[in-house]
Amino acid sequence: MKGYVGKVLFVNLSSGEIRAESVPDAVYEQYLAGVGLGAYFLYQHIPAGADPLGPENMLGLVSGLLTGTPGFMTGRWLAVCKSPLTGGWGDANCGGTLAPAIKQCGYDAIFFTGVAAEPVYLYVDQRRAELRPANHVWGLDAVEAEQILQKENWKTKKPDVAVIGTAGENLSLIASICNDGGRMAARSGVGAVMGSKRLKAVVLAGVKPIGCQDPATMKKYSKQLAARVRKQNVPGLVRGGLFPLAGRMLSRMKKTAPLDGFMTVMLLKKWGSIMNNGMGAVSGDSPIKNWRGSVVDYDASHYRNLNPDAIVRREIRKYHCAGCAVGCGGIVDIRDIHGGEFTHTHKPEYETCASFGGLVMNKDLGTILYINELLNRAGMDSISAGGTVAFAIECYENGILTPEMTGGLELSWGNAAAIVELVKRMIARQGIGDLLADGVKAAAAKLGSRSSAYAVHAGGQEPGMHDSRMDPLLGLHFSADPTPGRHTIGSGQYYDILHLWEKVSWAPPGLSHLKDEDYVASEEAGVKSVACSCYKEILDGAGGCYYAMLMGVNNWNLFEYLEAATGWGKTADEYMEIGKRIQTLRQMFNIKQGIDPWQFKMSSRMIGEPPLQAGPLKGRTVPIDDLMRVHWKTFGWGESTGIPTPETVAGLGLDVLLAERV
Repeated sequence: MKGYVGKVLFVNLSSGEIRAESVPDAVYEQYLAGVGLGAYFLYQHIPAGADPLGPENMLGLVSGLLTGTPGFMTGRWLAVCKSPLTGGWGDANCGGTLAPAIKQCGYDAIFFTGVAAEPVYLYVDQRRAELRPANHVWGLDAVEAEQILQKENWKTKKPDVAVIGTAGENLSLIASICNDGGRMAARSGVGAVMGSKRLKAVVLAGVKPIGCQDPATMKKYSKQLAARVRKQNVPGLVRGGLFPLAGRMLSRMKKTAPLDGFMTVMLLKKWGSIMNNGMGAVSGDSPIKNWRGSVVDYDASHYRNLNPDAIVRREIRKYHCAGCAVGCGGIVDIRDIHGGEFTHTHKPEYETCASFGGLVMNKDLGTILYINELLNRAGMDSISAGGTVAFAIECYENGILTPEMTGGLELSWGNAAAIVELVKRMIARQGIGDLLADGVKAAAAKLGSRSSAYAVHAGGQEPGMHDSRMDPLLGLHFSADPTPGRHTIGSGQYYDILHLWEKVSWAPPGLSHLKDEDYVASEEAGVKSVACSCYKEILDGAGGCYYAMLMGVNNWNLFEYLEAATGWGKTADEYMEIGKRIQTLRQMFNIKQGIDPWQFKMSSRMIGEPPLQAGPLKGRTVPIDDLMRVHWKTFGWGESTGIPTPETVAGLGLDVLLAERV
């Protein structure tokens, strides 16, 4: 037993055929599981030019190699497919309890092709897998459908369910997949792919145990780390209102230096990611007013209403993902909001608060909590939805959208009532919502060239709520990752926290330096960005948590966990080579699908062209073209093309897959 099961399940929704396939150990040694296993199969099975919403696209639900083992904070799963949003590689990461449930059914991944004639769901346990009619839950929101399917299939254990809401059914290109009543695999339009296949849900009810090579060592690491986590608590006098002061201090610092990522554990335990609500607005991390504003526009009279204490006071209970003792999530009471339509919602992430806060100039916390539940139930990505609303408001401001086109909605900055109504119309694809339901790039194409300046995206995907003008390496990953617009891949700050140089021989040591040096496309910047990319692919192959990653390798032992699970005898450098192989294969997938890597370059506003005229990022511009070139060169891809060179492909053993290209 090496952590992985050694089998995957293929489901052809057109024919109804379901078959299991054994996967050789060598594949796991080369690609791990999770995103690596997904890339291995999707590259081979999705033909060039496949319609993302057609039968040839493959949707995978993949579990990490460490998921279900005693590994600490390793309970993540991914949905993988050809993205209808970008036309290239698509994946979306999610937590909760679903990831180990995939493996408890006896599989490391489940892959779907074809299109069902009528709505269906897949039921799987350790003994059987079968397609069942889903007409009775088609049209229901994700939370309602999950509850019904759990009740219908609850026998020896409560089943786990991955399900789409109405946004996925309506083929919104910013639709997500839901589990655990509102946890979202949100990015890349994965929900639209699931909806296009008329697959409402996957119900997992297996009880098969998950083994590994050395469980005692894994338990030892996990117990030690969990004990440290339990001791990390915020001092009683520290309040959420202090975070803007911390943001102001950060904005004034001229230097940056390596940090101990474990310091954030106490903050995540108390507040979760919303600790950044006010801090990000003041430091310059949070994009404001569709990326054209700053804290000068979204001042204390705005951001103080998003104080994380105000959200935590509503918390009914904490929420932990599988294998986690941090518990950054929570369920909050919203019975007093919008007439009590909903009783509760998942505690919104910072990304949702920023997307429907500063990005649209909204300061009403109740609106954000209500929209959070609307989007969770509909199964729609809050980052993309917020970016699309901001785009619509600016188009309205400039006369591109008129009151006649909006159905009378006054789309002005901070108009909370209009923002709520617009989100509802996007979910239902009603009126102006139909135009906007596919994100900013598609909407701008329909509205004409005048609107393109306001369409902020990278390769078709709306970016995460962290400003690339504050951290140029973040902008590089927004633009150069095979799934663009993602804030979770790497950045200069991430590199300083990861401490990879302590275990990876070729990773440059983290040193105190002037922030201005980060705006230079140096060779060292290329190595740092590649190191972040490789490590993130290992993380997603293992099923590890993003917040565990940000503890740093000196605190969270990913390499050691993998060794204890597999007994492969690999060094950290060898695992990083696996990360490079996965990332290169994801890039090869995009090349196969006709993507020019330059087309993923982020929008001009994100670059700082023209630069902001006020705020902490005043005058900042990211040298994105030079950074992309140095990143590609360091990876062994064409410096001017982003295409992996034949030498790199062969050196990673990917030439075999290239020869078998479909």
